[in-house]
Amino acid sequence: MDGGQGLPDDTEMAALPVSGGARDAILSAMPVVAIVLLVTLVGALLYVLDREETERARTQLISDALWVEQTLRFQLATDEDAVSRLALDAGRHDLAATTVLDRARVHVSNNPEVLSIAWFTGAGELVGMVPDLPAGTTMPDAVTRVLGMTRFSVRPIYGDLRTVSDGSFVVDMAAAVGPGKGAIVTTISLTALIMRHVPWWIAEKYAVRLVDASGGLKVEKSRVEPLKGVEHTISFDPPLAGLSLVIAPYKMASEFSSNMLIAAILGLAFLAVLSLLVLQRHVARRRRAEQRLKAETAFRRSMEESLTIGMRARDHEGRILYVNAAFARMVGLAVEDLIGLKPPMPYWCEDRLAETIRRHEALARSVPQPQSFETRFRRADGNEFDVLVYEAPLVDGAGQHRGWMGSIIDITDRKAAAELARLQAESLARTGRLVTLGEMASTLAHELNQPLGAIASYAAGSLNLLDQTPQSRAREDVTAALKKLAVQADRAGQIIRRIQDFVRKREPRFAALAIGPVIEETLAFVRSDLANARVRIETRIDLGLPALTADRILIEQLLINLVRNGAEAMAHEPEEHRILSISAFCEAEMLVISVTDRGPGIEEGLAPRLFEAFVSTKAEGMGMGLNICRSIVELHQGKLSHAPHDGGGTVFTAQLPLQLSLADREALPT
Repeated sequence: MDGGQGLPDDTEMAALPVSGGARDAILSAMPVVAIVLLVTLVGALLYVLDREETERARTQLISDALWVEQTLRFQLATDEDAVSRLALDAGRHDLAATTVLDRARVHVSNNPEVLSIAWFTGAGELVGMVPDLPAGTTMPDAVTRVLGMTRFSVRPIYGDLRTVSDGSFVVDMAAAVGPGKGAIVTTISLTALIMRHVPWWIAEKYAVRLVDASGGLKVEKSRVEPLKGVEHTISFDPPLAGLSLVIAPYKMASEFSSNMLIAAILGLAFLAVLSLLVLQRHVARRRRAEQRLKAETAFRRSMEESLTIGMRARDHEGRILYVNAAFARMVGLAVEDLIGLKPPMPYWCEDRLAETIRRHEALARSVPQPQSFETRFRRADGNEFDVLVYEAPLVDGAGQHRGWMGSIIDITDRKAAAELARLQAESLARTGRLVTLGEMASTLAHELNQPLGAIASYAAGSLNLLDQTPQSRAREDVTAALKKLAVQADRAGQIIRRIQDFVRKREPRFAALAIGPVIEETLAFVRSDLANARVRIETRIDLGLPALTADRILIEQLLINLVRNGAEAMAHEPEEHRILSISAFCEAEMLVISVTDRGPGIEEGLAPRLFEAFVSTKAEGMGMGLNICRSIVELHQGKLSHAPHDGGGTVFTAQLPLQLSLADREALPT
């Protein structure tokens, strides 16, 4: 625990219990598990879809390959049929050779894969050829071989695969005209067959090839390199000996898009997992911060609930936003009953309702700054108690003034103690006055003896005048003597009344008074003591001093105590040094009264405690005089101080406010 701040440190925070740890761990792991499962399911789905797509593509490949095979076989069958018809025509005696060749020419022109059609006799002589055989050109040996094979078959037969001058592969097909009558031989270009009769929509998807038994490429129709290892092979033997038809798909752009889509899905899934991991770390840090915040909030709440000072938050309209348990106990209401209440509040005193409402309205209109005041609240049971309220602006995190935060202190016991202290101080002051009066007994006797002696003398003189003088003359003399007697009697009465006021127990009476006459009357009261002590008085009272709001008797007691202390401090000084100076002047709305003696001064170790009770610089002193003086000055909201005098001795200074308002008087320590 930090003794300065009162807040838990990191070690204590870490030791605080964290509720729901396992549950929070499970909850935090669930998103990651869900994403992993989602990625797994997506991967499985993609795998299944890929397998299905592969199987579908393979099925489509087989179907298309069979279609291509059927198309090529159909075309070869068409050529076989055409050659067979030409062979039949060639065996007819009613048709001229030119007619047969013309029909052959039509077939060649309509079928680009047919390079030539030749008519041979049974002896192997060329009857005719479409197109004509170039001069100086001999028939290939492969044609001769296929002619020899026709005598053993009534169906068209195919020769071996051979190449021509341009490097392309061709095959010779022959049909017998009749036994020993020759044959019709046609040369078919396999390249033209593939290029002509494989449609564009097949060529857009597949590479179509004719390969030999060893896999050597003979003919191919392809745009780009096909996929490796993905193909379908169909034997083309018969009719083409040793050849196979191979169909292989291309690397289609759609597959690239699919791969990109899969890669994007996997990448997004990876980013999602990564972001979840980062988010999980952030959430974990946030959760730890929340736990610390909860612990600190609970700690602060426990501190608030442990306070004996009431806490209350209000908005600008006076609606209660928050109270602590101490305030609820203070007013005798439940916390939930107080939250949301608007003025007037149930704990306001009815006799102070108007004053409280005015204060509330003034607070709402005032500049947001701390302020304090005393008032009275009423508990739910009807008992009233005194409180001291400190109001401070309630500012939110954005710096906006949202209302007022109040601290309420029950000062009932404090005021009762202050009242007891006041009564004790009054009793002490009265005791001090009685002690002072006892110490001044001889002076009072002397003061009273003078007017009483004068009264006795004037009375005796009046009797003698009545006995010794004529009536008319005696009347005038007696009248004058009686007037003097009345003056002396009034003087004696004033002395007695002042003594009665000085020692009477009474409440302070604040009124406007002139300080000059008060000082003069006080000095007259102690003049005999000062004369006996051989102390001279010097007064410096500024002219035109404003009236002071004070209690006359208390100010006189203050002056008497200070004057007597000053005179007693100079008791052991030479007579010529026994000068007591009294001055009064104004300074910054304060009336300053100073009493300066020429004594030995105050010891350095005693100076800080000089105004405490039972502290005295005299061996026989009670130590109450200066304490009473300080109480009197503080009762008038003033300040009493002392300082060394430059010429030796001590200066006691009382600073009293000229004007003491009614509110200030009510706030005086009583």
